[in-house]
Amino acid sequence: MKIFAAALGCAICLSFSAGSSEAEDVSTFVGAAQDIVLGQSFEFESSVLGESRRVSVRLPDRYVSEPDKTFPVLYLIDGGPQQDFPHIAGILQSTDINWTIEPMILVGIETRNRQAELTPPATDPSYEQVFEKNGGAESFRQFIETEIMPWVEDTYRTDQRDIVMGESLAGLFVMETFAKRPDLFSHFISVSPSLWWDNLSAAKSYGDDFLTSDETTSKLYVTMGNEGALMQAGLDVVLEGLSQSNKKWTYVDRRNSEDHASIYHPAALDALRSFFSTPYRAGVSSDSVWMFEGGAVPPLSDKARESVKEDCTLETAEKISFETYNRNPVMWRGVCVVMKPGDSSTRQSR
Repeated sequence: MKIFAAALGCAICLSFSAGSSEAEDVSTFVGAAQDIVLGQSFEFESSVLGESRRVSVRLPDRYVSEPDKTFPVLYLIDGGPQQDFPHIAGILQSTDINWTIEPMILVGIETRNRQAELTPPATDPSYEQVFEKNGGAESFRQFIETEIMPWVEDTYRTDQRDIVMGESLAGLFVMETFAKRPDLFSHFISVSPSLWWDNLSAAKSYGDDFLTSDETTSKLYVTMGNEGALMQAGLDVVLEGLSQSNKKWTYVDRRNSEDHASIYHPAALDALRSFFSTPYRAGVSSDSVWMFEGGAVPPLSDKARESVKEDCTLETAEKISFETYNRNPVMWRGVCVVMKPGDSSTRQSR
């Protein structure tokens, strides 16, 4: 496998247009446009796929500032520069400045013929007329496992937490991988998966796989918007299989808030929050005296005084909801907590 570094194809450039005036040309105050760089792009010559494929990488800010730290890796299917890489990179960039989600390495994997590359083989003969090329999911999975993941682990500081995320046909690929190869990743994020595929044959097989698999450490987040028809029917089959299994999973029903075109960005943010929300001390800091009436900082509760004796970490944090906090904010102020923002799960594993 050969790897060629290339300039990032999705770099965003700022340009300025200055109008003229009789007094002076204001454009003289405007410097040359500079690129806003989201990451780096690499061209892979894949022996598995028999062709080159672009892989784009974004590193968190703390990758440079904390040279001894290791990071989880988010593998994004449909992750080309003109696909979903830029907007998912935007989510991760925002966490560099608000610290609400653990920093992670983003690896965007480009797809070209999604129906050919991300689907299991169709058994319905009628599919050959519409989807002449299909069934390449296993080869694409092999490409990720044997070529992309080893390169990432050799090149970057990773902590063995590997996440895979995709939407629509890429969501189908994620769901199939969770069913067929749950050991390949630690976290799976499947957004509006195309479970209509092959007249529900794929969905039904996944339900059987969940019941027979003995792998119970990996975690699945699945969500669907207002899709209807075989999309929802396929998801219902999958959820039934999950509910009878020992798998770890969370389902968020977005039928009343999103459709296929709008669901991905908010769902991606919510999924990452579900898996990787960071701990912090709840409420207003005692140092922010201007936030309290007359600058009088109220004393911490007994619970908070016990909490501040320890560092605030995932191990010491209490997982609570915003609702729980708001029932007694005086008691919770200063306590180390994990409070996941956003939507609550509709159903989840026992």
